Amino acid sequence: VQLQAFGGGLVQPGGSLRLSCVASGSFIRINGMGWYRQAPGKQRELVALITSGGSTKYADSVKGRFTISRDNAKNTIYLQMNSLKPEDTAVYYCYAEIQLLGFMVPTIHWGQGTEVTVSS
Repeated sequence: VQLQAFGGGLVQPGGSLRLSCVASGSFIRINGMGWYRQAPGKQRELVALITSGGSTKYADSVKGRFTISRDNAKNTIYLQMNSLKPEDTAVYYCYAEIQLLGFMVPTIHWGQGTEVTVSS
């Protein structure tokens, strides 16, 4: 199983970016998916998650600005980030809870990270 994240880059404050994360490989199903981020010198923090049924949860710092969505047919999640602030600068990591064939419980898989820099 592989997760690939796309869409990071440099954007000015107030701008927008859209991140994507695609899961590929052989598995039974994908449960929850989401995004964490890690800023320099800080711990990794949850940004947003979405369940297989479409329920979402956001960090307080991004509510109203970020939107997570999911395309189950494409095994892909998206993070639409609007009104970006310098404090959103971080490496963004996607994750997925995946049920693999032969495993009793789902396992967590991570993408490689994509860097987002918000700066003028």
